[in-house]
Amino acid sequence: MSIKKYIKRGIEYVLSGTPVYNVKPTITYIDSSQKLSGKNIIITGGGRGLGYAMAKRYVTEGANVIISGRDVETLKKSALEIGCSFLPLDVQKIEMFDDFLEEAWNIMGKVDCLVNNAGVSHHEGNIRNVTLDDFNTQINTNLRSGYFLSQKFIEKFEANQLKSGNILFVSSERGMMADDLPYGITKAAINTLVQGLARELIKSNIRVNAIAPGVTASDMTGFKQDGNLALSTQATGRVYYPEEIAEIASFLLSDASNLLNGQILVCNEGKSINYRR
Repeated sequence: MSIKKYIKRGIEYVLSGTPVYNVKPTITYIDSSQKLSGKNIIITGGGRGLGYAMAKRYVTEGANVIISGRDVETLKKSALEIGCSFLPLDVQKIEMFDDFLEEAWNIMGKVDCLVNNAGVSHHEGNIRNVTLDDFNTQINTNLRSGYFLSQKFIEKFEANQLKSGNILFVSSERGMMADDLPYGITKAAINTLVQGLARELIKSNIRVNAIAPGVTASDMTGFKQDGNLALSTQATGRVYYPEEIAEIASFLLSDASNLLNGQILVCNEGKSINYRR
């Protein structure tokens, strides 16, 4: 986060009365039940942030996991910490998807679950500040990549006649709101894609769902988990931990959620509910 944004946040805190000191909420985690035992999962953008937290939780729940991303050194470090495998992938290079999935299949024997997590936001403020490069990068990374990687995953899953699969998209609370910025537009598009794919793929034994987090501590948002997590625009005045979101994502990939298909679970404590007050 830039110095200018830090100053802006400081002013907002003073004007709103939100405390500048660190917010340290009590987070409750469910004890591991190995509910993902036998699942083989690919996570794009898995080297850091929410992708890292999801990968760590999936491994704790018994899954085999491959994390992917562009930064090989980050992937190596994260995979060692998590106890999973890694494969480099630039999600903007669709021509790499066939080889990527083939290698993942060779490593794990099969792939049950695809988690489309890779994403980027340029925080342009409004449409007046958006460049063509900004637009294309976010559309390609957030939407096009997940669309075509899912297509390739579906082809391979159906060709192997697997009996139970999942595609999980990482959307955002922004996808539930009107927006003029590429990031919000991509997330709204993901939401309708999730529901369209869910109806299309259930007969192929593939469930499709999404998590839609509120502002979560990550490099993209600029909030650090060990820093000031106060945020006045949130429902309870704080930024969320990636581990909180990962807990819900773990449930969605488990067989315990078999009746959930085409669902977008908004993880923001009800902030985006259209309420009369």
